[in-house]
Amino acid sequence: MTEATTTAPRLFSGSHLPLALGVIGLVTLSAMENRAVGTALPTMVREFDALGSFGLANAAPNASFVFALAVAGLWSDRHGPLRTLRLGAITFGLAQLLVGFAVAMPMVIAGRVLSGIAEGLLDVSLLVLVARALPAVLRPRMMSLISAMWVLPSIFGPLLTGIITEQFGWRWVFLGAVVLLIPTWLLLQPAIRQSQNAPEPERTAEHAAELAASRTALPWAAAISVALFTLTLTGDHLATHRVLGGTVVIVALAVLAVAAVRVMPRGVFVARRGFPSVVAIRGLGGAGFTGVSVYLPLLLTLQHHFSPSKAGISLSVTGVFWAFGSWLQGREHRFQRVNVLRTGLALMTVGIAVTSLLAWTDASVWFGLSGWAIAGIGMGLSASSLSVLMLDLSNAGNSGRNAGAAQMGSVMSIATVVAVTGTLLALNAANPQPWVFGTIVTFGAVLTGLGLLVAGRVRQGLE
Repeated sequence: MTEATTTAPRLFSGSHLPLALGVIGLVTLSAMENRAVGTALPTMVREFDALGSFGLANAAPNASFVFALAVAGLWSDRHGPLRTLRLGAITFGLAQLLVGFAVAMPMVIAGRVLSGIAEGLLDVSLLVLVARALPAVLRPRMMSLISAMWVLPSIFGPLLTGIITEQFGWRWVFLGAVVLLIPTWLLLQPAIRQSQNAPEPERTAEHAAELAASRTALPWAAAISVALFTLTLTGDHLATHRVLGGTVVIVALAVLAVAAVRVMPRGVFVARRGFPSVVAIRGLGGAGFTGVSVYLPLLLTLQHHFSPSKAGISLSVTGVFWAFGSWLQGREHRFQRVNVLRTGLALMTVGIAVTSLLAWTDASVWFGLSGWAIAGIGMGLSASSLSVLMLDLSNAGNSGRNAGAAQMGSVMSIATVVAVTGTLLALNAANPQPWVFGTIVTFGAVLTGLGLLVAGRVRQGLE
């Protein structure tokens, strides 16, 4: 046995163990809170007699998340990840306390806004901390675990939240997260001390220019948040206010387009080789997959007469396949990272195309859902691979901005696609025909297919 073999670093041993456990804990808490709201929110709006605020409570964190990503990327590169991480943890705790002790719906909405800010701060700072504290060989497995920690709450979160809500009340869903935040934060302390002792990255003139550009982009990030918030609200009411709503949607999309050009790295919209292609693919793949997953339960309920619980369970199972794909990505294999990405995007495209048969034909429901399971494996492979490639194409001086840009591009793409497809559904809400759902699902396959075509440009940036 060679010395290289005996000294190979491991994620769950030695000095890397506290970081791995702390990151897993924080990501799991954030994911559980994110997924639990969907189960608890109906009870909350009924208790506060505020059914009309349901859409607002759902849209609030998405809007604040985008702006938080821009701020987190700038702060992490300028001051290191620790200040941003601490602020994210504090904001997360305040958000849960605000919702947990809410006496009226405005307090809940304010807490949801803070949740979006906390998620943006934590997501970026944790990625930067991983990039600085872990050797490159361990990053794929860490990205795989981070992805899995989002998938598992999607499977078990609704059930656990339902039990807590029924047995103890919905407030303990949020107050319990505050209690768990304390030991999770303590687990991160060794990694935080290690990061504090690490040498500061060299600040070049290029880095200074990039930081200045990031500061200039902050107002545009705020404009994106407002535009996404407006799109979400308007799409829900377009059927009853078509002229006014349509005008607002067009204006919001125009603002979003102009602002996106200002905040995204140069070359993203033409998929320039290297990091811009990573951002483009993340946006295309995320929008394609999530844009389908949002409407699939409704398709199963309306067109195939599934009960709501049955539709939800059938889709929760696909989380297992996402986790499986993410696990495969983290394994040691002989394939290059870009080839893993291509495989994931190909599986997503084929899987979503098969899923579209649920709308276009009378094919077996379980055959269609098998396609969705394939897409889940592809999403697990591609999402984690994109995170690894993002870190590989970044350095200590720009990893924060790159992480923020990659996530911001994904969030913008997903929110825009959901808003546009939601508008299509709203215009046909009285009697949605199979072609409506068929168009939505097929569009998702087109987006992931475009991502597959762009994947080769990532390899060119690595050469």
